[in-house]
Amino acid sequence: MASNEQLTAAQKQLLRKRQDLDFWKKNALKIRSRNRIAGLAIGAFVIGMFSYTILSVKQERIMEDIDNEAKINYIRGPRTNS
Repeated sequence: MASNEQLTAAQKQLLRKRQDLDFWKKNALKIRSRNRIAGLAIGAFVIGMFSYTILSVKQERIMEDIDNEAKINYIRGPRTNS
């Protein structure tokens, strides 16, 4: 092939596209595995955050129930026979 100065613009563009295609073919497995790892990490973070939020809300409801029971017992007074 001739040097880059003698190539037309279309030939240069075709050469760049071919080089890009060769790069992607050569590194496809690396890129795919990195994408999978990143996807799994993001998924694990989202599931963890969701689980933590649900757990926090459940604990908050339990604390409200305990507070309500404590208020009822306080209003009723002590349970002594005297």
